[in-house]
Amino acid sequence: MDAMTAREMQAISRAIGDARRFEILRHIAGSECMPCSDLRSQLPISAATLSHHMKELETAGLIETEKEGKFVKATFRRKVWKRYLGELKGLLTAG
Repeated sequence: MDAMTAREMQAISRAIGDARRFEILRHIAGSECMPCSDLRSQLPISAATLSHHMKELETAGLIETEKEGKFVKATFRRKVWKRYLGELKGLLTAG
């Protein structure tokens, strides 16, 4: 497994540091593929706020989104998450 860059680590840490984004990520990770319409029905936030948080999670590399007509589906990028956790675990053995 390749090591993550400091920039990648910071982007993910910043993205999941927001409680609402982390909650959204947990919902997405709980399924194979999560339609944004399902997220909207499960979370008490506006479509614009959800869109903003989804963009942050996608920019950090934690999710992929795919458009199907006017609908958007989100997929959790488990390999990226595992790499991130591996880097964090490495901090325990460093030094």
